Amino acid sequence: MTIQRPLPAAIDPVKLDRLAEVAVRVGLRLQPGQDLFLTAPVAALPLVRRIAEHAYKAGAGLVTPLLSDEEITLARYRFGPDLGFDRAAGWLYDGIAKAFSANTARLAIVGDNPMLLAGEDAAKVARANKANSVAYQPALEKIAGFDINWNIVAFPGASWARQVFPEDAEDVAVTKLADAIFAASRVDASDPVAAWAEHNAVLARRTAWLNGQRFGALHFSGPGTELTVGLADGHEWQGGASIAKNGITCNPNIPTEEVFTTPHARRVEGHVSSTKPLSYQGTLIDKIAVRFEGGRIVEAKAARGEEVLNKVLDTDEGARRLGEVALVPHSSPISKSGLLFFNTLFDENAACHIALGQCYSKCFLGGAELTPDQIAAQGGNKSLIHIDWMIGSGEVDIDGVHADGRRVPVFRKGEWA
Repeated sequence: MTIQRPLPAAIDPVKLDRLAEVAVRVGLRLQPGQDLFLTAPVAALPLVRRIAEHAYKAGAGLVTPLLSDEEITLARYRFGPDLGFDRAAGWLYDGIAKAFSANTARLAIVGDNPMLLAGEDAAKVARANKANSVAYQPALEKIAGFDINWNIVAFPGASWARQVFPEDAEDVAVTKLADAIFAASRVDASDPVAAWAEHNAVLARRTAWLNGQRFGALHFSGPGTELTVGLADGHEWQGGASIAKNGITCNPNIPTEEVFTTPHARRVEGHVSSTKPLSYQGTLIDKIAVRFEGGRIVEAKAARGEEVLNKVLDTDEGARRLGEVALVPHSSPISKSGLLFFNTLFDENAACHIALGQCYSKCFLGGAELTPDQIAAQGGNKSLIHIDWMIGSGEVDIDGVHADGRRVPVFRKGEWA
């Protein structure tokens, strides 16, 4: 018998249950006997419980949740000793890496207030982020290397909803955010699993065309942007469902509208401007403008959040180079919503984007067999960070550039050509 738990009245329980089912059956495609490690804010417990139920119905071996709390996070910044911000729970991250090595699946639920740390000391936030990034690296390598099936979904937490809909009463804001999450995650459909199969087929056709072209570079042109992004040697486009190294086909991001690949870390030239704000660790970074030479950002400005942007760029050598380039049509459902979610899971699916930092080894032909040195030799970037920011709009054109200089239209006015 199912244990009934209270759910905020603002959230449709049927659609929430569908989201849990999609997370397990589409996002993870969890296998019988496979363990699941799950992280979530405490506000998302209603979704955590439903995911655990669907996971066990799918034959999960052991579901282990790890919950976070906004008030506990704030307590650290307000009362914790200064030296503590250069530390992270390495023992915990070592255990997570060990679990991934044993083929444990990974699921993350986002739902906290994305601006939670906006009022805290930016230097402490940067130090804590760097310490966590260093400690998490062994586990992150399993994710970035796509060793296991993993997935991210979202829950409409009240504090997040108030950020997205600041003029509305809390219950109204939660209802609106829930509806937006459900629509973007395709659980409005009567058969969401079938809807995802159809959507994955569309993304697969896009990736097949791009992989058939074998472009050497992409050229972006638009207001404030003239950027040539060289593509890594032996790159492979991905999108929607992908096969992890453990042989399981999964959808890492729900929602997703992108097709993406790995740029060549040393072959990016020109300048580019952001087309949407980037919400990063409590800071809104807006109107980013950077210039690349030899693949490296040599000049960076922002109308808002510039200090934080530069701290991010100084994380390590790879932080000033690209690890991902992604194509998203301006007419994507998330773009059409007109919302700024303050969350990369959604905002990156509203526009074409690039990512600073770590590349994905799965975006190489035969990537599962390549060593880190081989990936680097082919142009793959390595870094402690991976931060996506949006550069696409209805005014941006993209050409694919072949090795002989021949150009093929890829996007015109923000849409597939």
